[in-house]
Amino acid sequence: MIFAIEEINNSTELLPGIKLGYHIYDACGSVPVAVHVAFQISNGLDPVFYTGDNCSQSGMVMAVIGESESSPSISMSRIIGPFNIPQVSYFATCACLSDKQQYSNFFRTVPSDQFQAEALAKLVKHFGWTWIGAVRSDSDYGNNGMATFLEAARKEGICVEYSESFYRNHPRSRIRRIADVIRRSTATVVVAFTSPVDLSLLLEELSLVPSSPRQWIGSESWVTAPDLLKFNFCAGAIGFGIQKSVIPGLRDFLLDLSPSKVAASPVLTEFWEDAFNCRLGESAAIDKILCDGTEDIKTLHSPYTDTSQLRITNMVYKAVYAITHAIHNTFSEIKYLFFSCSPSLFSLISSLQVLTQLKEVNFTQNGYDVSFDANGDPVARYELVNWQKSESGSIELVTVGQYDESLPVGQKFQINQNLTWVDGGTQVPVSVCTDSCPPGTRKLLQKGKPICCYDCIPCPEGEISNATDSPDCFPCPKEFWPNEERDTCLPKPVEFLSYNEVLGIILAAFSVGGACLAIITAAVFYCHKNSPIVRANNSELSFLLLFSLTLCFLCSLTFIGAPSEWSCMLRHTAFGITFVLCMSCVLGKTIVVLMAFRATLPGSNVMKWFGPPQQRMTVVSFTLIQVLICTIWLVLSPPFPMKNLTTNKERIILECALGSAVGFWAVLGYIGLLAVFCFVLAVLARKLPDNFNEAKLITFSMLIFCAVWITFIPAYLSSPGKFTVAVEIFAILASSFGLILCIFTPKCFIILFRPEKNTKKYLMNKN
Repeated sequence: MIFAIEEINNSTELLPGIKLGYHIYDACGSVPVAVHVAFQISNGLDPVFYTGDNCSQSGMVMAVIGESESSPSISMSRIIGPFNIPQVSYFATCACLSDKQQYSNFFRTVPSDQFQAEALAKLVKHFGWTWIGAVRSDSDYGNNGMATFLEAARKEGICVEYSESFYRNHPRSRIRRIADVIRRSTATVVVAFTSPVDLSLLLEELSLVPSSPRQWIGSESWVTAPDLLKFNFCAGAIGFGIQKSVIPGLRDFLLDLSPSKVAASPVLTEFWEDAFNCRLGESAAIDKILCDGTEDIKTLHSPYTDTSQLRITNMVYKAVYAITHAIHNTFSEIKYLFFSCSPSLFSLISSLQVLTQLKEVNFTQNGYDVSFDANGDPVARYELVNWQKSESGSIELVTVGQYDESLPVGQKFQINQNLTWVDGGTQVPVSVCTDSCPPGTRKLLQKGKPICCYDCIPCPEGEISNATDSPDCFPCPKEFWPNEERDTCLPKPVEFLSYNEVLGIILAAFSVGGACLAIITAAVFYCHKNSPIVRANNSELSFLLLFSLTLCFLCSLTFIGAPSEWSCMLRHTAFGITFVLCMSCVLGKTIVVLMAFRATLPGSNVMKWFGPPQQRMTVVSFTLIQVLICTIWLVLSPPFPMKNLTTNKERIILECALGSAVGFWAVLGYIGLLAVFCFVLAVLARKLPDNFNEAKLITFSMLIFCAVWITFIPAYLSSPGKFTVAVEIFAILASSFGLILCIFTPKCFIILFRPEKNTKKYLMNKN
């Protein structure tokens, strides 16, 4: 500050002909002392200015630079604010000081903790740390800064295992307890919003009992403090620091210390005696030797002579120049109003005018822009600082990135070079309460714990999660199903009874084989159409029955393959009509047997009422009824192909919807009605006295037919997927084989292998 004021007083551009005076107070890190100073300033007590200089308006305070901590700054602002004395702090970062309703006179050249807290939360999130510990100074700086950080961290999904506060004057037991909390914690990352003095006490306590290494994340207050670099176990610490700068001429000014200058300043005297371990004059400690005048500050290696890490120093430099520019602009306005350049006009300047001009300050000094927003804050710019071990083993501050609040979203935070982590490692440490949930699982929060502590449970059936740490699983679309890992939805396999699978091939083979058997039987009958056994069993109806059985066998082929609109309508109607035709033929044959027996009775002429024309009409009539039922079904609500997504969740079953269930069961019911009628008539005719009684064969065939279709109904209703179609085909084939084997096999056996029985005498039982 002294360097900047002397530089300004020697300047011809700022306040020409006017010199600035100053007085330095030491608040000793104490709020009461800072309050006492604030009252002195506001009371207008005459402070000591430049010794020997004649200063006009002695004691007139235009502005205050300070304090370095937030709590004293708050107290001072409340006292000097009503007097409109502007206050510019170089290191008070509490976001609460941006409230112009309470602190209308407060400005600062250091960024507000509001920006730093948000930047720290983004930094923690950037490295994937969701489980952290937090310590803070029990002061306005620590409490407000940590509160802002925790709110920003919550928005980023970061959880805090513990949050502890302490202060330098607290009992040692409290600091020891906080150290134990850190040692026992599972969080490997610790965010510290503390002053250097407070953190030094905690680190000293932690160094007494070594524990597992911790990754420290620091606020600008301590992360660039040289005195803390001695704690080697904090190597790898990262945090945001105030930007480094170069102040031309400052180093030469610091090194230009003569014994006379030192003796004239109590502060410099204390520094000189401490640096060279000697005493100046009689006021010095008696346990030290007298300084002999050979002491050379240029040979001294201390923070005083090290100007390579000018961070807060530059904030003081900016503060002095900001106030000077405000005074200069105020003075320029007065000169313009009074048309005079006399320095005596300076007496007309008030602190309120300086306060007003300070709000409008906007200049560049040493390449750095200086201005204040509506809250009295500068543009937030930080350096990302990393504590890295040098080859000698000492810790050095290395700038590894930047944060600039003025840049667009997504470009504010940049990392330019590699970082070293806790214990000098190169791998980013892990600090999570629970390992990430892989895709295919979802997070289930653990009861009574923060949201970062959860269990990973697999997604339920039919649902997936395709992202890490997914809070929910979501269902696949209707025609998709999860893979085994349940992280991707795959198209469901389509299922239908195909000609390419074993079951389809077997059923198709039996279907074709049955049709061939019917054709061969018809050929045998045709070749022996004039034989007694063929003629005695109504050859016309037999051939029609064999034809209908052939169609029954072949219609089962329409049930195999992918359903289409035409195949769905064809399979059910063809099945219904061909089976009714078959049943009509069997019914006709049964009636013929009964009528033939009645015709042998004396005086009976019943056969003339049921001759071949009547038999044909019976078959046609019964069949036309089924044709009418099928036609109504197809017109009103025909079967149609559909994708069954409910029977099997993992597959799409292609099947034919019935359209109208009434139509389907009407077709089956009509077939069943004819079958029962045939069965009853066949039972009545089974004991007729012919040697070859066809009624017995019809009885067995109808018994098989009815048994098959009675068991078909529950099997059809309970079979899943393509097996529903397979059951229907099996019922068709089983009943068809039952008819052809029971009715025609005995006859073919006699025709081919027992021709001696194929005689009229044998058939009439007259041998």
